[in-house]
Amino acid sequence: MAKAAPEEQLRLLDLQALDSTLNKLSRQAAAARSNPELGIVGARVAEVDGELVRATTELRDLERELTRAEDEVQSVVTRLERDDKRLNSGTGSSKDLTALQHEVASLTKRRSDLEDVELDVMERVEAARSAQLEVQGRTNGVRAELRGLEEARDAELAAIDEQRGSVQAQRDELAATFDAPLLTMYERILARRGVGAARLFHGKSEGSGMQLSPGDLADISGAAPDEIVLCPDSGCILVRSSDWGNQQP
Repeated sequence: MAKAAPEEQLRLLDLQALDSTLNKLSRQAAAARSNPELGIVGARVAEVDGELVRATTELRDLERELTRAEDEVQSVVTRLERDDKRLNSGTGSSKDLTALQHEVASLTKRRSDLEDVELDVMERVEAARSAQLEVQGRTNGVRAELRGLEEARDAELAAIDEQRGSVQAQRDELAATFDAPLLTMYERILARRGVGAARLFHGKSEGSGMQLSPGDLADISGAAPDEIVLCPDSGCILVRSSDWGNQQP
């Protein structure tokens, strides 16, 4: 059976306390990284981003349609101005002037129809622009919410990393004071079981949380103080105090 001085075994509890703190910090970091709220808000960002793309696309399509409508109106206006000048000059035969008057009337009607179309498209552009601005506002809000959550997560992780660094330094310093065989045994059990050492107190293993059987307690009672005993349930090193075998009242 492996051996270590009782006081050396007792110091394993300090090492275990530091390792437990490191495990706790790792769980806290994992919880911070997997915060479900980040996923929920991230999904909302993707949703509003999609809305913004659709709203922006619709606005751009309407703006192009408005440009075409304006160009058509301008083309008719240019032809009307040219024909008006010819009419006002009185140049040409009576037949030509009559035909020109008909063309002016036709162009005037065409201009009126095109301006109606232009006005309709302008109204749709304004509506689309308002809708796009509304979606942009919601998008900015959700993105700001996500950014706030990410900043809070990063701050929490930074605090955890700082604390973990301090605890790890203490752990490394303490671990260096143990004899290599005892430390190797402890760390092997820690890696396999999750707990390397625990107190045996009033007949109860704090590694498993279970009360030991009379037979197990009898075996431990027969072991020398410097002999290393293991918890029959959790497999961790049991550190015995002066009243380890006394049952709680």
